[in-house]
Amino acid sequence: MQRRQLIQLATASLAGTALGARAQAFPSKPIKLVIAFPAGGPTDITMRSLAENASKILGQPVIVENKPGAGGTLPAQGLQSAPADGYTLAQIPLGVFRMPYTTKMTWDPLKDLSYVLNVTGYAFGLVVRSDSPIKNWNDFVAYARANPGKLTFGSTGTLTSPHLTMELVANKLGIELTHVPYKGSADLMQAVVGGHVMAAADSTGFAPQVEAGKLRVLNTWGDQRLAKFPDAPTLKELGLDLVQNSPFGIAAPKGTPAEVVKRLHDAFKKAMEEPSYVQALGRYDMLPNYMDSAQYLKFAQDTSAREKVLIDKLGLNKPQ
Repeated sequence: MQRRQLIQLATASLAGTALGARAQAFPSKPIKLVIAFPAGGPTDITMRSLAENASKILGQPVIVENKPGAGGTLPAQGLQSAPADGYTLAQIPLGVFRMPYTTKMTWDPLKDLSYVLNVTGYAFGLVVRSDSPIKNWNDFVAYARANPGKLTFGSTGTLTSPHLTMELVANKLGIELTHVPYKGSADLMQAVVGGHVMAAADSTGFAPQVEAGKLRVLNTWGDQRLAKFPDAPTLKELGLDLVQNSPFGIAAPKGTPAEVVKRLHDAFKKAMEEPSYVQALGRYDMLPNYMDSAQYLKFAQDTSAREKVLIDKLGLNKPQ
């Protein structure tokens, strides 16, 4: 019996040593981080800063690849066919958690991803051109009531948080809006500044255009007013009992070894604490929003349940 116990202890010790060695050896080549929106927007700019910091910590390049479209869900879908070795990572926007209710799919976001950590979240709002006759939210609602379906607004994609929030607002107010989807903030900002849509619902990627005097903020969607736009009321202040923010983080393929996930978690957590990343976020009124792997999975589970309620309310469920 004593000999058997000694063998078991030795085997466990060797296994632990092997796991430790594998984690210590990772990474031995560049890591790809796929993000859900185009180059030049707030996601791209902030995630490139984070990737640069993580590269220094990991000792290997973290290369950002842009894969926009499908409401920000393509990177998560791509993980389903990627090797579970930690060398392919993806940004996970909140829209991923509503996919099972709106899209026919063969994988489950709660079971088929390895959650690494949450890093930040979007602040949202609604903007119009600075020369628009719509000067405030009351003007926006009045125009929509007088011209059903003629008030166009753009978002960063169908079934994204900005799109669904505006649909929910329209539902509450009994107004009809026309939605125009774009692939990301950079494209959307060009469209609204160019007059191709009358308004844009977006993350605060619109900040540079507002500061340049090209756009006007009608409202923001957080629990409190944003420091960068103190004159813009929240939806709550406007009588709509809505708060919309959108945390996002990083995941790896299902089955990625736990020690590799931990190595990635530790590196990106440290990368989040670098002043360069905090400053990049500050350009868009975004803040670090850290959740560890377990907390991020719990957030995914809770968010998925909430999103089902929203999709049911708006009648946007996938065809049976």
